[in-house]
Amino acid sequence: MINLNDATLMRGEHILLDQTSLSIHKGQKIGIIGRNGSGKTSLFACLLGRLALDKGQLLMPEGLRCACMAQETAGLAISALTHVIDGDADYRRIEKTLAEAEARGDGHAIAEGHSELDRIDGYTIQTRARQLLAGLGFSPEQFEQPVSAFSGGWRIRLNLAAALMAPSDLLLLDEPTNHLDLEATLWLEQWLGRYQGTLLIISHDRSFLDKVIDHVVSFEGCKLVLYRGNYSAYELQRSARMALQQAQYEKQQRRRSEMEDFVRRFRAKATKAKQAQSRLKALDRMQEIAPAHVDSPFSFNFLPAEKTADELLALDQASIGFDQPLVSGIRLKLSNNSRIGLLGYNGSGKSTLLKTLSGGLPLLSGEYRQSKHLRIGYFAQHQVDVLDLQASPVSLIQRLDPRAREQNLRDFLGGFDFRGDRINQAIEVFSGGEKARLALALIVWQKPNLLLLDEPTNHLDLEMRHALTMALQAYEGALLIVSHDRHLLSNSVDEFYSIHQGRCTLFEGDLDDYERQLSTLPEKTAPGGGQAQLKPAEQQGRKSQRQQSAAQRQQTASLRKEIAALEKRLDKLGRQLETLESRLADPTLYDAGNKQSLDELLQQQRLVRKELTAVEEQWLSHTETLESVSA
Repeated sequence: MINLNDATLMRGEHILLDQTSLSIHKGQKIGIIGRNGSGKTSLFACLLGRLALDKGQLLMPEGLRCACMAQETAGLAISALTHVIDGDADYRRIEKTLAEAEARGDGHAIAEGHSELDRIDGYTIQTRARQLLAGLGFSPEQFEQPVSAFSGGWRIRLNLAAALMAPSDLLLLDEPTNHLDLEATLWLEQWLGRYQGTLLIISHDRSFLDKVIDHVVSFEGCKLVLYRGNYSAYELQRSARMALQQAQYEKQQRRRSEMEDFVRRFRAKATKAKQAQSRLKALDRMQEIAPAHVDSPFSFNFLPAEKTADELLALDQASIGFDQPLVSGIRLKLSNNSRIGLLGYNGSGKSTLLKTLSGGLPLLSGEYRQSKHLRIGYFAQHQVDVLDLQASPVSLIQRLDPRAREQNLRDFLGGFDFRGDRINQAIEVFSGGEKARLALALIVWQKPNLLLLDEPTNHLDLEMRHALTMALQAYEGALLIVSHDRHLLSNSVDEFYSIHQGRCTLFEGDLDDYERQLSTLPEKTAPGGGQAQLKPAEQQGRKSQRQQSAAQRQQTASLRKEIAALEKRLDKLGRQLETLESRLADPTLYDAGNKQSLDELLQQQRLVRKELTAVEEQWLSHTETLESVSA
């Protein structure tokens, strides 16, 4: 057991922990959560003996083996495989002792060395290291490349592999998924599920936390509060606690009302059967946990675009890439209500597609069409690296809009938690999370009708990710997003496209289906690899599948037609309800002389709501039938 007793921890004059206590039991898997700067990484430093408490006690068992994930790695000349094996210090120690014994011909010491290697399973270390590298997305050709040949993000993956290689009783991981794609994240979830020791994870990926942890430790008011269960369970428990605090009651009710509006508006617009059903369930659940985020410092919405068009942007038979095509034959149309998530391995072409759509990269071939009203908001994967570090948040927005009033700027930036003098400070002193929030704020201010978002949650904490998810739900323009944050994807998009082996195709299913498909796919091709050639038997199998799919589409045509009619009815009823509620918001309607008009409007509202519920139930029934027929 690890115990913190009456612990106080300070950073300068800033108090991180104030006389707080915590017990961590053997085998627990704990997610450490809190706002950026709350002290999560400092807590890890204390557990590793790198930082002392200012007051109180930290009690840890003698001989406890700790492993942690380094955040930086120099450009070493050693190979990736060697770097990972170096993570097992016991192996390297025994290896050195054995080499010395062999050099001096000490038979007894040699026998002891081999016995020690057998005890730690040292003879399989090469195989285990290769498995770790492959699971984290490295191709066999990269195993022997020097560490210096990899970018910063890939070096972090190497550090993660080295931490997993180290024998440990306590494993500390700080943002392990930040530089992983979805596929590598799923592999890591499975690995951690088999881990036998005590696990502490700092992560802002709630889906990852839900799959891995069984407890949450939350930084709240300079205290450490322990919750039982995964992140979703934590939200519900904290929501219940917050609901008991009377001072927050009115703000909670406003947030609940906003969530109800999101649910109602989406129900009226839903067009994708399986995605729609999963999003409706997710949105209903978000109403339940809304109070858990009532004290969030973030609150913003994407401003409505001034103009839009039915078709904003389209690619036809397009090839994208640099010198050689990376993805070919792309047919993609982005209408004013498209909400698409892109799936695929790192290096498959997702970022290249977004950069091409943004106009930052020319097509290699094919047709590119855009509306004259197109206004793109593009968040690149490394957007924070191109910000002017000498500028302030206010000056960056004033470059976009010189007529912006100071009070409007203060109100707007406050929604992204830039307050007081912070809005006039040079952003060179900002953290990565603050720079990412500012980059998003600049996009929001420009009122885009098409959002192209490439890993927008990198550097964002859980509260800001929650605020971004809510803002994207209310966003009324087109959306194309690349993200390894499954919660964000599940709650903001209606359909998925998959980029795999040089092709971009519609993915029929949700993220659960995609995870299941990944488990059945053959070993993935390395980034930049060519498309695999199918054997004749496989080609015949594909042809048969296409024929079956065509027959199935014909059988379900009438059902799809009924669903389309119901969707039109839902849309019409939704607009009627919005009109009625807008009229009911008029305060003069509640004067004594308008009682009859008020009663009539309330009656109409009840009837429309009743019909909306009935049509929605019919729509859900039809879509479930369609899903069962198509399965």
